[in-house]
Amino acid sequence: MTIPLDKIANMPAYSPYYPMPPAAYRNTRFQFVYFRADVAAIDRVLPECFEASEDGYCVAIGLTVPWSANYGKFEESILMVKCTYKGQVGYFAPVVFLNSRGSIPAGREIYGTPKVFADIKVEMDERVMHTDTILAGASIMSVRSTMERQAAPEDLPILLPSWRLKVIPRADGKGAEVMQLVELSKTTTDVTVHMCRAGEGVVQFNPMPTYDLSDFTPLEYYGAHYLEMDYTEGYAEIVHDFLRQD
Repeated sequence: MTIPLDKIANMPAYSPYYPMPPAAYRNTRFQFVYFRADVAAIDRVLPECFEASEDGYCVAIGLTVPWSANYGKFEESILMVKCTYKGQVGYFAPVVFLNSRGSIPAGREIYGTPKVFADIKVEMDERVMHTDTILAGASIMSVRSTMERQAAPEDLPILLPSWRLKVIPRADGKGAEVMQLVELSKTTTDVTVHMCRAGEGVVQFNPMPTYDLSDFTPLEYYGAHYLEMDYTEGYAEIVHDFLRQD
């Protein structure tokens, strides 16, 4: 008996490469460092459906996932940039680095998150949490932050809406088969925060022939946060289908 097409979530059809949402996460540790970058750098990485925010606001994120029901253990680093879509202020992730074989295709195929494989190291050195992203033997993005002050989850900047541009190319080579604006605001549920702290942070970007972010060198810092939490990751919302909607 063959496999019904409406029962296939991802390939291989007989044994999908990754489980579909929801995905439970436990004791995930995040660090957020807020900074201002040159607006020209943000313009360079933004698809034309967005406009860069005039204040150049950005967030560098490092995280370590000790346990995920769908993807196991992995580490990740993210760059978020403030922008607008049709006048609405939100955030776009131009690139996400991580070291998980299963999470990369799931993130790209389900949500459109631009995940790229890299060697990620997340460690604590006394009172400093640091996330290093290494490609071709060199660190291209380094995030370091402290957590010396008590904070509450509501103290964190609201990085929503959080947009992705999901793009899948045509098999015949004639442009994109899928191009959708995806929004992740309702993706995270069942949140339990175990710890929230505030501190200071720094970010360092180094030149790289691929995924070069060196023009994002911070011009000003706005502090940092540390967050440890459990949550469930579900499905996202398609805001606009650029190929099938006016």
